[in-house]
Amino acid sequence: MKCAVHAEVDSTGFCRNCGKALCPQCTREVQGALYCEECLAKLVSSPQARGGHPNPGAAFGLGWVPGLGAVYNGEYVKALIHVLIFGGIIALLNTDISGGYQAMLGILLGAFCIYMPFEALNTARAIRAGKKPSSFMGEGESGRPTGAYVLIGLGVLFLLFNFDVLHFEWFGRGWPLILIALGAYLLWCRMKGR
Repeated sequence: MKCAVHAEVDSTGFCRNCGKALCPQCTREVQGALYCEECLAKLVSSPQARGGHPNPGAAFGLGWVPGLGAVYNGEYVKALIHVLIFGGIIALLNTDISGGYQAMLGILLGAFCIYMPFEALNTARAIRAGKKPSSFMGEGESGRPTGAYVLIGLGVLFLLFNFDVLHFEWFGRGWPLILIALGAYLLWCRMKGR
């Protein structure tokens, strides 16, 4: 095969980037890899496409596996939290609890499995756009510390159980009220934003 630039000279290698046949005069070797002059100039002058910026599609696909989307985005603590939440819900579902609790945990597991890929997608988009991604426990772009609200709510709930103000029987049957309240709050926020 002849060189792509010098048609009269036999090629001795191929450009790693574009695949052009190259003669010894056209070959540029970088750490054992051969490049043509054009490709080497492009690689040196322009920043790498990946350059620490995750692909949102890949983040979404990997997000279906607990913690993997967060690992792909470089958020290792968030990945650990996702795995612990997923494992905790699965462990609770494998205990001898009443049907009301199992239904609640099943819905929670389904919602969490849908949350993880979309959270990974939004984080990858924010990183790619150069914005600070919203943290699991801190403020996001909305300015609300959602994680703090969740922890405070769970703390109050468990405190009420400890002081016998609430009973597990009541919670096992009345937990859908939490879904209704959450839906009403989201609807109110949407209507307020118009």
